[in-house]
Amino acid sequence: MASSSPTADWEAVSDTFYRKVQIYTALWSDDFNLNEYLLRGAPYGGALALWKDDSKPQPYRGPQSKPAIEIYSSAGALIRKIAWDKGPIKGLGWSEDEKLLVVTQDGTVRCYYDLQGDFTQFSIGNGAEEFGVKECRFWGTGFVALLGNGRLVAVSRYDEPRPRLLADPAIGDATIHTWALIPPNHTLSRHVEVLIATGSTIFVVDASESQDQVLQQGPFSHIAVSPNGKFVGLYTAEGKVWVISSDFQDNLSEYDTGMGSNLPLDVAWCGNSSVVLVWDDEVHMVGPGGVALRYFYDSRVHLVPEIDGIRMITVESCEFLQKVPDVTESIFRIGSTSPASILVDAIDQLEQKSPKADDNIQLIRPQLAEAVDSCVKAAGLEFNIHWQKQLLKAASFGKSVLELYSSDEFVEMCEVLRVLNAVRFYEVGIPITYEQFLRLTPEKLIQRLLNRQQHLLALKISEYLRLPTDKIYIHWACLKVRVSTDDEDTICRTVVARLDGKHGISFEEIARTAYDEGRGRLATQLLNYEPRAGRQVPLLLNMEEDEIALDKAIESGDTDLVLFVLLHLKKKHTLANFFRIINNRPVASSLIESSAREHDRELLKDMYYQDDRRADGALVVLRESLEQADLSGKLEKIKLSCKVLSDIKEYALEARALDESARLLLIQEGYEKDLPAKFVGLSVNETLLELIRLGYNSRAAKIKSEFKVPEKRFWWLKLRGLVAKRDWGEIEEWSKTKKSPIGWEPFFNECHGARNSKAAALFIPKCTHLAPADRMDMWVRCGMLAKAGEEALKIKDLNSLEMLRSRSRIQSETLELDRMINQLRPK
Repeated sequence: MASSSPTADWEAVSDTFYRKVQIYTALWSDDFNLNEYLLRGAPYGGALALWKDDSKPQPYRGPQSKPAIEIYSSAGALIRKIAWDKGPIKGLGWSEDEKLLVVTQDGTVRCYYDLQGDFTQFSIGNGAEEFGVKECRFWGTGFVALLGNGRLVAVSRYDEPRPRLLADPAIGDATIHTWALIPPNHTLSRHVEVLIATGSTIFVVDASESQDQVLQQGPFSHIAVSPNGKFVGLYTAEGKVWVISSDFQDNLSEYDTGMGSNLPLDVAWCGNSSVVLVWDDEVHMVGPGGVALRYFYDSRVHLVPEIDGIRMITVESCEFLQKVPDVTESIFRIGSTSPASILVDAIDQLEQKSPKADDNIQLIRPQLAEAVDSCVKAAGLEFNIHWQKQLLKAASFGKSVLELYSSDEFVEMCEVLRVLNAVRFYEVGIPITYEQFLRLTPEKLIQRLLNRQQHLLALKISEYLRLPTDKIYIHWACLKVRVSTDDEDTICRTVVARLDGKHGISFEEIARTAYDEGRGRLATQLLNYEPRAGRQVPLLLNMEEDEIALDKAIESGDTDLVLFVLLHLKKKHTLANFFRIINNRPVASSLIESSAREHDRELLKDMYYQDDRRADGALVVLRESLEQADLSGKLEKIKLSCKVLSDIKEYALEARALDESARLLLIQEGYEKDLPAKFVGLSVNETLLELIRLGYNSRAAKIKSEFKVPEKRFWWLKLRGLVAKRDWGEIEEWSKTKKSPIGWEPFFNECHGARNSKAAALFIPKCTHLAPADRMDMWVRCGMLAKAGEEALKIKDLNSLEMLRSRSRIQSETLELDRMINQLRPK
């Protein structure tokens, strides 16, 4: 690049300047015929994809020649050849993150995501298999395919593709001359809009409708939409370029190319300010107001639009055409008197040791900070390193004079320019501009370098810009695993030694790459260096290293992770093999037992059977019996549990209890058939109580005998049953037949609790074992104060008699108590 004058490559279009910067030369050899290829370039200085144009005759290259998509840098360096065997290609384009999209005639889409041939694949469907794909148009995150039946299918994302049929264009059998699209981020509806040229007009098609714009200037052979979506360039059959607003309301400019019926090969926008047209050896750039520049070439020119200009690719060179930035124009335009221009002149004077440098500084002293900012910004917009340095020198000189000036932007621009110059170098071949760099972000630029296997440069840039470097190391290690021909031990040592001490390194990702490459042993070795068990375990399971995965999960102490592994193993292995794996791992066995107890009883029984834990298995069956609604099922499980426990000497008592439970259930089932009450599920005591309450004493006696109910308990149950029945006469008669084994005080308490003081009083005289004071209290509770007084008289308790006398409200009782008190009082 010449450094004699910054305006040497400027050309004026009306009152605007454009410049065509030659970035790379000698891209391909002289015998390379670029005319045979379709060329598609990735945005932001990205790679170039070349595919032999099927519409043109190709020379025969022999039976060994296989079709391939060739990927080059903008400097012409071959990055990768991707063998192609999928059929005719109907769409070739790039996403904004440099993924190569290839669409075949049957609607199959391959997304090559790393420039090395790795891809994901999906189909757009919606009739593509039946009618075929004719053409495709791409934008940053999606594309639209035109099918053979005239319908349009849109895909808005590549990571989660959801092909969607757009509205029917409703043009019938009319011929589609050309078509283009407006990306969703530039439309009011936020959905992609397709512009279809047919007849003399244009239809705008979106997801819901098709609108005729009722134009008369057609037919149009080319449509180009500006990067900001605001303008549309149309090329008519008469050889005119017509620039209008994208809403078709404003006619902005018109230009007659003079080419007549010689249609251009391509039409694209240069930034948002001009339209570029390409013929075989001629290029027209139509600027504002319909004024054009013409360039002539010896070979075909391919266009790659950018947000701030356009790349022009030929066999001989890669050039960048753009509108001269305003700040650059204000500094270098001939006769400019802007503060920044004077500051740049001051640095020239300073280098010549002229005192005029100080005069220039004093002249712009009030605007010096503004001049410094302009020089810093202009430096970023320059491709020429010489002028970058001159502008930064001027900015440095200016800020050294200022007392208060933040150098942050100056330092940041110096860092960015070093990065831009490094990636623009022909061996790297990414001719990215400062504006594109800001839009792309440093992180995505690093990813592009990794896709080109420029690991050292990516690492230096990341360190220089203070960005994380872990992804770079991981990418390098994965590539090493893929392509290295060394033995697996050597590869493992090399990778571990290189990554030792690096923060944030995921060996799991490297190990997964090794496994995908068929190097299972290497993957296992690498996983030993992964500190996070949550990353180790899933890959080990995929590798079918089940026992190692289980051990790693147990070592982590994460019970959820252990359960995840165990459930995976249970689905995969037979039960016998599964129990063999967990038997010598107590943590795993405990977790399975705990989980199965709540969610899988059959597994729990199998586990107990396998371990010969018959008693635990019997308890599981018993627990199931309690949950059975059907009596026969309940009895069956109780008998099964009883049978198992009866074979174990230590559980004889439990076996006998279960046997009795089964017999009781059978008896209760018979009672429910004969008696108007529910018995099933009651205990022996509750069954006796219910029978007595219903008056079936003989049956109660049979239950007592059958289950050897103790006499005392039976008396208690019978007493409570009769009280519940309110059969006071039966209670009185029953009390006369035998001596109570539980005493008579319970009779008193139960009757009194049932609010029958009269029946309760019958049993007070029988409580001879109680002290007179206790019997006196029982009489008082029954409301018989005279009887209580008799007890007090027996023990000569004058105080109690006087207390009873004070509580008495019945005259006869009062007189009787007075008589007793007089007996005890001294005369």
